[in-house]
Amino acid sequence: MEIIVLIKQVPATESLIEIAADGKGIKTDTIKWVMNPYDELAVEEAIRIKETDGGAVTILSAGPDKAKEAIRSGLAMGADKGILINDPALAECDGIGIARALAAAIKPMTYDLIIAGQRAVDDDNAIVGQAVAEFLGIPAITLAISREIADGKIRCRRAIEGGVMTLEAPLPALITTQRGLNEPRYASLPGIMKAKKKPIDTRTLADLGLSAEALGAAKTKIRKLMPPPARSAGRMIEGDTPAAKARALVKALAEEAKVI
Repeated sequence: MEIIVLIKQVPATESLIEIAADGKGIKTDTIKWVMNPYDELAVEEAIRIKETDGGAVTILSAGPDKAKEAIRSGLAMGADKGILINDPALAECDGIGIARALAAAIKPMTYDLIIAGQRAVDDDNAIVGQAVAEFLGIPAITLAISREIADGKIRCRRAIEGGVMTLEAPLPALITTQRGLNEPRYASLPGIMKAKKKPIDTRTLADLGLSAEALGAAKTKIRKLMPPPARSAGRMIEGDTPAAKARALVKALAEEAKVI
């Protein structure tokens, strides 16, 4: 079973995010960068399939040189090799452009399954995985909470409102991961040491036979970032009895907050 895992490097959720001077980006010099948490689920599932069915796991990412750190994290978990698409033109791309580059890297590769996180926790677009499947012309099953592989097919369960849906697709296919699918393992010290020797192939758009124009103009652009408005201090409702406090609360909600 040859598996490709799509990952993205994102700011750690505990990082303090500050808006950059241009108002369109964030300050990056003090941020801790990590593998996207949903992509950790994808790496874990790929390694579990490898452990039971054999084969190899390739980590694929698009981003700057520091994104190799996230790839190394996947290699330390047990993946076999990594590929990084590093090109200045990617900085101007939205999710569709990134998906075009990833699909171009995948097309000449041999694979049975592609696994991706269902979304990245930074831009929250939830589009790259499905777009890669579309560009490759393969089926996609999203938000998988379980999977079975047999007879050249993959069967996944995904939660829906009021129940669970079961979907099946022939391989090769792409699935995206949802919480509940597994619990990602921690990289062991031997795994970390081995990851330092595993290969990471860096490619540009030219290496993939693409130009910046071939990625297409971004459909979405950040015009301005701003922090949420500061909240006003809380207010204590005064009253001698519970009934008096209730009357005062209802009056405040009706006349001041105007929500009732």
